[in-house]
Order: sequence, then C-alpha cells, then structure tokens
Amino acid sequence: MKYFSILLLAISLYSCKEEKKEIKEEPKAISEISDSKTQSDSVNQKATQFTEVKNDIQEDDGQDEIMLEKDILFNGKLKRIFELKDFEKVFGKADSTKLMSETQPCTYIFEDTGDGKNDKYLYKNESCFENTEQKVGVNEFWFLNGNYILYKGIKIDGSSTIDDIRKIFPNSVKNISELDSPGRGKVQLIRLREDKENISDGHINIYFKNNRVQSIHWWFPC
Repeated sequence: MKYFSILLLAISLYSCKEEKKEIKEEPKAISEISDSKTQSDSVNQKATQFTEVKNDIQEDDGQDEIMLEKDILFNGKLKRIFELKDFEKVFGKADSTKLMSETQPCTYIFEDTGDGKNDKYLYKNESCFENTEQKVGVNEFWFLNGNYILYKGIKIDGSSTIDDIRKIFPNSVKNISELDSPGRGKVQLIRLREDKENISDGHINIYFKNNRVQSIHWWFPC
C-alpha cells in the first residue's frame, strides 16, 4: 500500500511538471508569432513607401518637368534678374548693345516697367540679356567660355551631355525634338515648364549641339 501511494505521488508530480513546461513554452510561441507579424508589417510598410515614391515620380508621367527661376544661379552667382552693376563683375563688358525699339520685340522681360524708351539688349559671348534702367534679365544664355548655371546646386555647363540632363529632367528628354535652326544648324531641343499650374504662356528651351548643352532660352509667344 505504501508503495502504491509513493507511485501515485510520483505520477502526480510528473504531471504537474509537464503542465508547467507546457505553460512556459506557450509564451514563447506567442512571442514568435508577434515577431513574425512585426517583420511582416515592416516589409509591407517598406513596400508601401516604395510604391508611394514610385507613384509620385510617375504622377506627371509624360509632362515636361518644371524649372523655376529661383532654383537657378548663373555662373553660380546671379539670379535671372539682377543689378546692372553686377553684369561686368560676373560676365565682363558687353560685346555689343542694341535698343529694343530697333527690333520691337512682341514681348520682353521688363515690358511692364517704365516707358521702355531706353531699354536695350546686352550681348556677351552669344548670350542675350535685357536691360532696363539698373536691372538686367537673362533672355538667352549660352554655355560658352566657361559659362554655367547651378540648378538646385547641380552644375550644368558646355560639357554636360543629354544623358546628364536626363537624370534631372527625364520626361523632357524623353520628349526631345530635333530642328534646323538659323545660326545653329541641326540641334536638339527639350522644353521645361515655368510653373506647376501652367499659368505661364511661355516655356524654357534647352538646346543641345553634338550631344552637349549649348544654351538655355526663355521663350514666350507673341
């Protein structure tokens, strides 16, 4: 009888030990499920972020990109509109000048400023600037004799290729066109928008010659 009682006690203790073991192992299983779910959520979150970035890039798919004046520095120093006193400091003395009244352009940068009688063009290394009183604006800028622009800190000069520009304006380069231009010969051309809302009637032309950037021109219809 004594032996039977000891046997029952041993069986009871063994059962309790097994139950405790099962209880201990249960949280481990829950932890594993939790870790697995966290990893899965993390992967899904990364995939969502990637998709959102990708969709944002493709949002204006097919449209020419935007180039804002405020993001451009000519020769790394001047905005598109600057003071006359800074012209010679940065570009040197003008090669030639011409009164606008002699050409009577249908539109120009400072047409709403003053009477325009003494407004003139300033020419330097093929580039064309417009001048009214003490203000100067860039009409067309040629990448000659070391001329360059900084666009959002990226340097664009006469050695920049179409592939270089493609990295900045992929849609516009995708829509590139060719033309025979007086004084230029056969060139390639991309167009950039001046604002996101397409309020401006004009656009910005960037010309390429022999696969290299040649000039940038602000174009407006008459």
